[in-house]
Amino acid sequence: MTNTRTVVELHNVSIFQKEKLILKRVNLQIDKGEFVYLVGKTGTGKSSLLKTLYGALPLKEGIGRVADFDLKKVDWKAVPFLRRKLGIVFQDFQLLMDRSVEDNLRFALEVTGWKNNKDMEERITIVLTNVGMQKKRKSMPYQLSGGEQQRVVIARALLNNPVLILADEPTGNLDPETSEDIIRLLDMISKKTETAVFIGTHDYYTITKFPGRIIKCANNSIQEVEELFN
Repeated sequence: MTNTRTVVELHNVSIFQKEKLILKRVNLQIDKGEFVYLVGKTGTGKSSLLKTLYGALPLKEGIGRVADFDLKKVDWKAVPFLRRKLGIVFQDFQLLMDRSVEDNLRFALEVTGWKNNKDMEERITIVLTNVGMQKKRKSMPYQLSGGEQQRVVIARALLNNPVLILADEPTGNLDPETSEDIIRLLDMISKKTETAVFIGTHDYYTITKFPGRIIKCANNSIQEVEELFN
């Protein structure tokens, strides 16, 4: 990394889905506390870029570091350790529907190496309070609205004090008012904790309400844009 504040650094990176080139000559730096949007039409490579950052797609060309991990060296054994430094927020929530909110979070802690029950209880209380869901800790996911489920997903993403939250269309299944609440929450987390947030989204209306850096995927590459509709 160029400095201790940098959490994402890509130099001349090419991203492939199997043998198909998706993005080329990608250069990107994201520092602690930055709030960054990733926009572009469907199929332009937004999800592929995010998947590369959290180790779901291998980096074949270029230089890439995320949370002090060299992406070229991240194999299946190292991916869990990389992801402990990251919070990942999916469009479709990916909650365990047969477990309560609390047990969803406990499971996430256990698989990332937590052992002490008291420590886990305290951490679950903190993250649920931070997202306004402490009163729903005993609820099952199917008893929650879409917005509430996404708040639980954000709480899960915060469990290990990530340096970076990656959110792939986090408002894709939500109505406009709830979408605004979710982006407001991510914006607040970024400002309060200095966690960098990188959001892949089509939700241009919400972007105008919560300004941040804008990276655009187009023509098999990315570029930073000053105005959303450039």
